[in-house]
Amino acid sequence: MLYNAYEMQRSLLASASALANVGAEFLHNPANPLAYFGGGPIIASALDVFAHAAAPRGKPAFGLHSTIIDGKTVPVHEEIVVQKPFGQLKHFVREGVEGGPRLLIVAPMSGHFATLLRGTVERMLPGHDVYITDWRDAKLVPVEDGSFDLDDYIDYLIAFLEHIGPGAHVLAVCQPSVPCYAAAALMSANKHPARPKTLTMMGGPVDTREAPTAVNTLATQRPHSWFRQNVITTVPFMYPGAGRAVYPGFLQLAGFMTMNLGNHMTSHWEMFKHLVVGDGDSADATKDFYDEYRSVCDMTAEFYLQTIDVVFQNHALPRGEMTHRGVRVDPGAITDIGILAIEGERDDISGLGQTKAALTLAKNLPARHKRYHMAPKVGHYGIFNGSRWREKIAPVVEQWIAAHD
Repeated sequence: MLYNAYEMQRSLLASASALANVGAEFLHNPANPLAYFGGGPIIASALDVFAHAAAPRGKPAFGLHSTIIDGKTVPVHEEIVVQKPFGQLKHFVREGVEGGPRLLIVAPMSGHFATLLRGTVERMLPGHDVYITDWRDAKLVPVEDGSFDLDDYIDYLIAFLEHIGPGAHVLAVCQPSVPCYAAAALMSANKHPARPKTLTMMGGPVDTREAPTAVNTLATQRPHSWFRQNVITTVPFMYPGAGRAVYPGFLQLAGFMTMNLGNHMTSHWEMFKHLVVGDGDSADATKDFYDEYRSVCDMTAEFYLQTIDVVFQNHALPRGEMTHRGVRVDPGAITDIGILAIEGERDDISGLGQTKAALTLAKNLPARHKRYHMAPKVGHYGIFNGSRWREKIAPVVEQWIAAHD
């Protein structure tokens, strides 16, 4: 019922958005006298903000068609090199460019599409041969394709690394830090030839007992059964995944928006003011951010519930109790993978110390293969996007990769 009610509301808002957009364009039309005086500009700006906020959104495109290498523009195109029911491995091919460290960027499966890391990919493209995990929206995966949980996630990562081949590097952003760390430990224990040379984890919940945030509190203050009963719903009939139990993306987005509601309201107020005075560039920057931020996808119920249980409630990895298909995940097995832990000073999703814990858990890894970087004045999204990522954090990642390549 919850999902059906949401779809009905989404349809109504889509119609209202279209009407508001028509009204805004009418009032902005240079041939319309109301565009120049009276309340016309204010009403048009208000309609524009509403139309953007209420518009339906699908999966965004990366839109990375070129990069700059040694001062020259190099065309870039995307190739899907491995395709599985719940995700694919995407390769950004720099045309005419050979070599460079192979880098697997692991996008979070947390309600947003992999395109949330567009800025991460763009910054690493000039010097690296970049791949990314492109997870599928669970509501589009037919029930007959089976289930997908945390164990499957780890299996996918190992399969992707096997395809890329020995000597690759991994960059995990937020949520995938735990499965990436687990995959590295399992591959190390088996002396797998495709285990990565380095693993960089950025703002990841490796040990959420360290500096708990509002996200951690939400996950621990209620019993596991509460999540199953209150946030899991069934995909409606109009989607290919009809009947699949999921944690819907719209609930995930609602949670994130509520956490920083004041900031989001301020952003939209500023966008309104920019539109009123005709500052379209500033308004478009805000629109671009929210186009990506509001584009959400569903997670399978089994993956979400297992993550709540293993990562947030039982802290299985730092307590040495995490298993993968019956085999214990032992961070002590990691002996030759360079681990870089990056945290943001103002991260309100993964608190300080949660990612750094990975360095302590890898007790048999020599000190020269460990590094910690705390980015001052940086929040969660600033770790992997924006000017501080491009100018301060990415160089640290590049140096770490180069030192171990």
